[in-house]
Amino acid sequence: MSRVLNCIVAVCPNMGIGNKGNLPWHPKRLSNEFKYFQRMTMTASEGKQNVVIMGRKTWFSIPERNRPLKGRINIVLSRELKVPPEGAHYLASDFSSALQLLDSSELTGRVDQIWVIGGSSVYKEAMETPGSCRCFVTKVLQQFECDTFLPDINMNGFRKLSSFPEVPEGLQEENGIQYKFEVYESV
Repeated sequence: MSRVLNCIVAVCPNMGIGNKGNLPWHPKRLSNEFKYFQRMTMTASEGKQNVVIMGRKTWFSIPERNRPLKGRINIVLSRELKVPPEGAHYLASDFSSALQLLDSSELTGRVDQIWVIGGSSVYKEAMETPGSCRCFVTKVLQQFECDTFLPDINMNGFRKLSSFPEVPEGLQEENGIQYKFEVYESV
């Protein structure tokens, strides 16, 4: 079944997305940006739930008390793990297996939107998967130390949308950090 894949990511100017298992701006918090992430990934049609797909490192970077991400079906990707990590709803060995899982009798009809939440290789695979893809990008306008980066992705197949429902417009600022929300769609 063909579905839109939604990627959601916050990036620094150098395309950094993480540092030492945290967001680059840690210990500073961007509470409104986090609320945006939650709202976008949780809002589903009545009677359905959204899926969040993430790699193993992303799963373990989430504080244990917040795992699984509530109100969403959590799928963790790992070639190493043999059983889902504690709290995860499903384990898949790779991205295409996760998408096949969504068409299983157990999940078909229950799933509304698919959200890819990291890490780097999972974003790359989602954005290169044939079909419709949207990227919800929070562009943080300040550089922070990063050790994890969004991979080089050919953005020629994407166009920036001028607006999108539920996505705030204009410059945002929290704790002295400026950022803006952008949405890209595959063409």
